Amino acid sequence: MGCIVDGCPAGMILDTDIIQADLDRRRPGSTTLGTKRNEPDELEILSGVYEGRTLGTPIAMLVKNKDARSRDYDKIAKVFRPSHADYTYAARFGHRDPRGGGRASARETVARVAAGGVARQLLDQMSSIQVVAWVDQVGTLVASVDTDKVLRSDVDKFPVRCPDENAAQAMQIHIEEARKARDTVGGVIGVVARNVPAGLGAPVFEKLDATIAAAMMSLPAAKGVEIGSGFSACLATGSTHNDAFVTTEDDSIRTQTNHSGGIQGGISNGMPILARVGFKPVATHFLPQQTVTTDGEATTFTATGRHDPCVLPRAVPMIESMLLLVLADAALAARIATL
Repeated sequence: MGCIVDGCPAGMILDTDIIQADLDRRRPGSTTLGTKRNEPDELEILSGVYEGRTLGTPIAMLVKNKDARSRDYDKIAKVFRPSHADYTYAARFGHRDPRGGGRASARETVARVAAGGVARQLLDQMSSIQVVAWVDQVGTLVASVDTDKVLRSDVDKFPVRCPDENAAQAMQIHIEEARKARDTVGGVIGVVARNVPAGLGAPVFEKLDATIAAAMMSLPAAKGVEIGSGFSACLATGSTHNDAFVTTEDDSIRTQTNHSGGIQGGISNGMPILARVGFKPVATHFLPQQTVTTDGEATTFTATGRHDPCVLPRAVPMIESMLLLVLADAALAARIATL
C-alpha cells in the first residue's frame, strides 16, 4: 500500500517516528480485540523529504504487506458476499480481483493514516491543533468522555480504545462475546479537534462540516456522521440549542455552549470541533449466510480467514487521520482567503 501527499509546504520538519506511531495503532495485530493477522506496517518514505524536512514536492510513502493470505479467498471467488463490495464492484467494473476486498478493504486505510501523520505535524507546527479520537459506543454501551481533556494516552489505556474505564471493560466483554459467537458488532467513534482557529472552511460547496462528513463517510464500514449535537438537535428548540457568544479574558470571541460542534455556516468558530462517526458491524462474520454466486445461483457460504470482530479499536487512528487531513487542507486554504 502507498500514498502520495501533494501540497505539503517546504521546510516542514517531518518526524517519521510520529507517522510510525500512528501506523502502529492502526496495524493488524495492534490490539487483542482485532484480527489475528500481524503486519509490521513499516513506513518507507520514497520522495519529498530530505534531511528531515519536506521539499515542497510530492511525498511518496510505502508500506509493504507481509502477512497476506490470498488462498483464504479461493473458496469464495465466485460468491457475492453479503454487505461487501463484491457485487457492486463487478457491476461497476465488470472484472474484479476476489482476493480480499480490493479498494473496499480496510487495508487501504494504512495509506490514509500515513498521510494523516504528515497532516498532524503540519497542523502542530502551524497552529498547535490537536486531534484525539476514541471509541464512544459499542452496540448499546455508551462512554462518558470529557472532550475538553481527553488525551491519546487516556484512549490507549484499554484495548478497546475507550478512555472511560467502566465502559471500556463492558465494551471489551461485548466484543469478545461476539467473537465467541462467530459474529461481529458495530458502534460509534468520537473525535475532537482542539485549538482550531476561527475562519477555517468555505461557504456552500467547501463547508468544513461537509468536507469532514465526506472524509469520514469515505472510510470502510462508516455509515453516519454527526457534527456537534447532530441528530439530537432535531429534538431541541432554537432557544435551547443556539450557542450564545461571549468575550473571553483574552478578548477572544467564543460561545457559552458548543452545540454547533465548532462549525457555523461551514466555517470554524474557534470552539473545539466535535464529531461522531457510526460504523456498521464488520460484514465478514463466521455464521452461515445466504447469497448468490457470480452466475446468479442461490448458495450458502460460511466465511473463513482472519477478520476483526469489531472495527472500532483500529478505526480510531483512521478517524483522527481523516480529520487531520481535512483540517490541514482548510488551514492552508485559509492563508490565501484574505490579503
